[in-house]
Amino acid sequence: MTKEKRNEIKTKHTKQRYPVFDTLRGLTLLSMLFYHGIWDLVYLYGFDWQWYKGEYAYIWQQSICWSFILLSGFCFRFGKHHLKRGLLVTAAGFLITVITIVFMWEERVVFGVLTLLGCAMLLMIPLDKGVHATEKLCAGKEKLINGIGIVIFLGMFVLTKNINIGYLGFESWKFYRLPQCLYQNTLTAFLGFPGEQFFSTDYFSLLPWFFLFAGGYFLHGIIMKNRTDGKWLQFCIKPLEYVGKHSLIIYMVHQPVLYALFWLLFGH
Repeated sequence: MTKEKRNEIKTKHTKQRYPVFDTLRGLTLLSMLFYHGIWDLVYLYGFDWQWYKGEYAYIWQQSICWSFILLSGFCFRFGKHHLKRGLLVTAAGFLITVITIVFMWEERVVFGVLTLLGCAMLLMIPLDKGVHATEKLCAGKEKLINGIGIVIFLGMFVLTKNINIGYLGFESWKFYRLPQCLYQNTLTAFLGFPGEQFFSTDYFSLLPWFFLFAGGYFLHGIIMKNRTDGKWLQFCIKPLEYVGKHSLIIYMVHQPVLYALFWLLFGH
């Protein structure tokens, strides 16, 4: 077999990577770095910035969460080694939990965003197989199938957005108080029902956030399977694309780097 033929086969079986999504991921990650940096200054170094505790900062924080999780679900279909990737990201989240519990108890991270994303990837594997089987069975109905998926999962996200604080509902809309018996221990906190003693500075439970991840997955099925002009997929801002391509390692090291930087600037 010639080298050209091997490259042709390799290209055929390799998922294409679109710069626009790495750029968007890089932009979201950069926004998160600034947000976490200000968090450190306010809560660890006592900067009196009241705006950071207000509504606009909350909207900023939510924009980061929503974008990052939705985009991760969207990009799931681009990947190949879902089991390996899911286990790797879950392990990275667990490592952050262990490190913060041992060395930073008061700022510990339990069930942070990496744990959520890793578990969401693993849960999506059987769902992905089911979706592909359904699309094959109902050829020509892919748009309808993905549209139904978006309605169901984004609808469930809206319905359960307040589950961590004891209600069904979305933000200020709280229409049903959930039984307090659901909110018991660490396991229930992982699912979305944290007990009174549970604490984490970065908490993303399986519910409601898996629904947003799955919504991104089905959004991929609408956008990528019905595009007419793919030029926008090649949009790229090189520095942001680089950050997006290395998002996992950058996320893992960003807080130690920020701590070191602020220690040099302010001490203690």
